[in-house]
Amino acid sequence: MDASSQYQDSLPVSSDALLQEMRAASVTFELYHHIPLRTVEDARTVQGHDVPDAPERINVKNFYLRDRKKRNYLVTLEQDRAVDLAALGAQIGGGKPSFGSPERLMEFLGVRPGAVSPLAMRNGAGNGVIFFADAALRDAGLVHVHPLVNDRTVALTPDALTALLAHWGVEIRWIDAGRIA
Repeated sequence: MDASSQYQDSLPVSSDALLQEMRAASVTFELYHHIPLRTVEDARTVQGHDVPDAPERINVKNFYLRDRKKRNYLVTLEQDRAVDLAALGAQIGGGKPSFGSPERLMEFLGVRPGAVSPLAMRNGAGNGVIFFADAALRDAGLVHVHPLVNDRTVALTPDALTALLAHWGVEIRWIDAGRIA
């Protein structure tokens, strides 16, 4: 199975259910449908050009990581950040982390590879996943993230994302992503 909405009913929380939950919580967002995006390179094929007088939109990349102590992390960074895993591990206190397996990704975040997103903390919060985010996201006009599937993107303000994560009991640990290259 891939990470598209075609298979969303096999997830612990479907994308449709998540979007409904966001609407019920009065979270304002823009929803986009597109081809499945598995990588940053795929995402660049559908990203539009900046619109004059529009708020700055930040696209992100996400890492599901696990350390030697079996702690699980979700790290969300601005899409174009260079990343050295050892430096990232030092900043998040996880030694030198490694990428979590697809099976653990499903177990701890409830998504498949290609659909990792801060919105997966809907599942991760109850599974002890520690969430780190690039401090640059706080200053964006809008942040683009997948709603548990990789053929949809939502754009929401950093305040809306922060409030939604807080509603789920998620503490955001902000990191200086300039120190992880």
